[in-house]
Amino acid sequence: MGEGRILFVDDEPQIRRVMRAALSRAGYLVVDAGNAGEALLRLRQETPHLILLDLNLPDAGGVETCRTIREISEVPIIVLSVRNSERDKVRALDAGADDYVTKPFSMDELLARIRAAMRRIPTSPNCGPRSVVCGDLAIDFESRRVMVRNAEIHLTPKEFDLLHYLVRHAGRPVRHRRLLQAVWGPDYGHEIEYLRVFINQLRRKIEPDAADPRYIITEPWVGYRFEKQEPPFANREPEERESLSDL
Repeated sequence: MGEGRILFVDDEPQIRRVMRAALSRAGYLVVDAGNAGEALLRLRQETPHLILLDLNLPDAGGVETCRTIREISEVPIIVLSVRNSERDKVRALDAGADDYVTKPFSMDELLARIRAAMRRIPTSPNCGPRSVVCGDLAIDFESRRVMVRNAEIHLTPKEFDLLHYLVRHAGRPVRHRRLLQAVWGPDYGHEIEYLRVFINQLRRKIEPDAADPRYIITEPWVGYRFEKQEPPFANREPEERESLSDL
């Protein structure tokens, strides 16, 4: 059985009733909204743990709504749509969605996707160091904070989980399927477009030059590798570091 509060956004009252009943039977608390404006109001009032968002809303496009939600909240978003093209999926993911489910779908599939979207990669002594400094990038895994050149940057939960997994396996290529299953869940493995979108987002946020990445390296036809970088002045003699700090 699931737990947590879900905001379901769809303009069809009958679909909202059916989904509310099905999700409630699965153990979730459900609030719903019929348009984008109502969804944003419910988001502020109810603080849901996850949003199910239909792309076809009467007052705003689902992609635009997704982007607006992401500006004010890190809540996981699963987009529901009859559109099945890779272009539509990439647009939704690029706007901040964590997952994309094509209609029609089974409730078992949707519930599995909900569980995957709500999960987090645990941080424990067995999962490697609690913090890492690589070049001008600093990551605190316990607080889920990331600093770049001494300035804190904002990562979505999925972006952080993806970075966390890559850093834990630094220096080794991680295959696409392994990354998808580690971050999204065991039912994933073929959604390569998810990785392309999220890796591009991460590079824009943490790399000095996203077009020429130094941290997240593409392994053609395989996956991605996190490349460790030495902290600034790490290889210099103590006297030289001290003299530089006095300048």
